[in-house]
Amino acid sequence: IGVYSRLTSNYCLVSTGGSENFYSVFETELAQHIPVIHTSLANSQIVGTLCVGNKNGLLVPAITTDNELQSIRNSLPESVRVKRVEERLSALGNVISTNDHCALIHPDLDLETEEIVQDVLGVEVFRTTIGGNALVGTYSSFTNRGGIVHPMTTVQELEELSTLLQIPLGAGTVNRGIDSVAGGLAANDWALFCGLDTTATEIAVLETLFRINDISNQNYSS
Repeated sequence: IGVYSRLTSNYCLVSTGGSENFYSVFETELAQHIPVIHTSLANSQIVGTLCVGNKNGLLVPAITTDNELQSIRNSLPESVRVKRVEERLSALGNVISTNDHCALIHPDLDLETEEIVQDVLGVEVFRTTIGGNALVGTYSSFTNRGGIVHPMTTVQELEELSTLLQIPLGAGTVNRGIDSVAGGLAANDWALFCGLDTTATEIAVLETLFRINDISNQNYSS
């Protein structure tokens, strides 16, 4: 799910070319609250992998076409800034993980990209790894309320990341034991979507970590 979508509190991107059912789940749950934008990036369906964003902005890879960029700009709220990023590590969703206040980035990300993340997304940036993995965007997913990281993350690492981000974090899996957690879910402060293979136990962990049940007007879908 996280590979084909990018969900924030202000907007949601969903890939074109997927099943209509996939798109309609997002549309049904979110469209009353935020725009759900049907798009591709660089003529690819893996929009969640290629871009990263929060309520303030959206970063897309340099290979994004002019038509895609214009269509996304026209559909987003005016307050959201959109920027193409010239970055060697072009799968931005794999190398950057963010909420509305802080971002974790791959240790080898260009300095210029780090500055763009700070400026466009309006966040404090930390270079780090998660469970020994440099692909912080693949192995973590967090909102302003909480989040999940790679299951092999140590307790000490969890505490350090929690302190950096100022939110509760836990280690876990999605889709029946998959450790690339960001690929199996999409979440914002009030909604959570996860893959159909996700077990009841995994769902219970996700609800706790993302504090979904704390919200009276909750949206939860799998």
